Amino acid sequence: MRILGVDPALIVTGYGIIDVYKNRFSLVEAGVIKTSSQQKLPLRLEKIYTAVKEIILETKPDALVLEKLYAHYRHPTTAYLLGQARGVICLAAATSNIPLFEYAATRVRKAILGRGQASKYQVQRMVASMLNINSLPKYTDVTDALALAITHSYISRSKV
Repeated sequence: MRILGVDPALIVTGYGIIDVYKNRFSLVEAGVIKTSSQQKLPLRLEKIYTAVKEIILETKPDALVLEKLYAHYRHPTTAYLLGQARGVICLAAATSNIPLFEYAATRVRKAILGRGQASKYQVQRMVASMLNINSLPKYTDVTDALALAITHSYISRSKV
């Protein structure tokens, strides 16, 4: 099974693709989609959409996984903007006929480390270890996306 995990944001969207075969993970590709805060919002959203569509076309994943939206009541604008980035990623999945799955951040941390309150650094180190990545990526968005993909592999396997 090939799984695409995406950690959406307007400035840096992380993505990671893994192959899962007989309980083993292999890293296919990982990286970031960057937009500039100097650009207007529609152009930034188009860049994210186009990049995700291209990744889907090139790598042909069996599933796309996003983190569930968590909105803090003190930052409603952030949630609103993040929701738009998530929306274009959902659209890319839908127009590519790729099943979309969502997991809460605490569920991802629990799947990766066994506890839902683990730090981003702990998740980053464990993901790097699981995928034999020798040096940690510059952006935690990449390992967050890979953690989403790994989590989906665990959850989808348990439902079979």
